[in-house]
Amino acid sequence: MYFCHIASKSIDMDPDNKEIGFFKKLHHKYRLVIMNNETLEEKLSIRLTRFAVFLAIGTIFFLLIVGTIYLIAFTPLREYIPGYADFNTRQVLRELTIRADSLEKDLRQKDLFIMNIRNIVEGRDLIEEIPDTVSDTDAFLIQDIPRSREDSILRAEMEMAVQIENTFWASSERTLLRAPEHFTFFPPITGVISSHFNPLKNHFGVDVVADHDEIIKATMDGTVILSAWTAETGYTIGIQHAHNIISIYKHNSQLLKEQGSFVEAGEPIAIIGDTGLYSTGTHLHFELWFNGYSVNPADYISFQ
Repeated sequence: MYFCHIASKSIDMDPDNKEIGFFKKLHHKYRLVIMNNETLEEKLSIRLTRFAVFLAIGTIFFLLIVGTIYLIAFTPLREYIPGYADFNTRQVLRELTIRADSLEKDLRQKDLFIMNIRNIVEGRDLIEEIPDTVSDTDAFLIQDIPRSREDSILRAEMEMAVQIENTFWASSERTLLRAPEHFTFFPPITGVISSHFNPLKNHFGVDVVADHDEIIKATMDGTVILSAWTAETGYTIGIQHAHNIISIYKHNSQLLKEQGSFVEAGEPIAIIGDTGLYSTGTHLHFELWFNGYSVNPADYISFQ
């Protein structure tokens, strides 16, 4: 067993000097001795002063402070300190924010495109912006908004103006679709037209009656952008063609292509059927859209 013994030796041995200055006490010499408790053998002896002790402790604290500052300033540990971030971190966050905004804008544009495709399939009007809440698009229909007599008159005038504009567009733009060197349409099916194109009654295509299990073919080369079931139109398939042309095939009994598939003109894509609430018998409801406007398929395709 060991024990420590500290012996001191004063520099000033004058007994009359009762008050020793502070600085003189700092230089009083002490000896730290580690001895064996049983044999009293001296194992270690250290000579020191109060000044040396203060200097050693001060040096240790100084080194700790310098080391902490170094870790904070020159190592990645500074990023874990709350509220501390370097210029590079702020720049990265700014770039990530810009990228997130760009991705959000792209997603909204894609959602708008998909919603307009669904509106085309279901016979609704196209929209230019995505509503704030898209859980129930029926909530944004005009007829659900309370209206006064003056408001009803204004709405009727605006709807008539839109119909006139659509009619004028169809008559002026058909010459573009009739150019055989640019557009060639393959008949999707052979049969008899039972219901003709009439946009004023929200009938944006033609109904073609044919035999049961008749194969429906793609009218042009393109990519399938819609291949799904809807309550109103049953099994429906839509194809995006070149020159902003879209073809829609409704009321099928079976779909042969999935969304994202590329098809060629004349390739089988579905089988004629009688599905959906709007169907009145086995037939194909076929629509053509150009630049977001419906056109009469019978003007460009012979179904006989």
